[in-house]
Amino acid sequence: MAWVVGANALLGVLAIALGTVTLRTGWVLPTARRHVTRPRLHGGGVLLIGASLLLQSLAYFGVLPGTSWEARFYGGNALLLGGALLLLLGYVLPLRRTEPHTRPPGL
Repeated sequence: MAWVVGANALLGVLAIALGTVTLRTGWVLPTARRHVTRPRLHGGGVLLIGASLLLQSLAYFGVLPGTSWEARFYGGNALLLGGALLLLLGYVLPLRRTEPHTRPPGL
């Protein structure tokens, strides 16, 4: 059972790294690039999901100080669902269109 939780922690660290890269540079994995319209929301969602995976794994191994199972369960689920909501918003919100910059009159 410990290897499953260890793999979960590894996926959490990978998701945190990908979310950080997406937030800093706007780069999205090629498999999702065509569907993502808001990279910053997508990166935040991946970051929250990775934090949820990693924190739940650390709590299993006893690295975190004595937290109740309710706090771990509800906190982990809140992070996971918040990340899923941000991912969804990153996919379905339309692209932002900025108006072209115009020169002020008289210049």
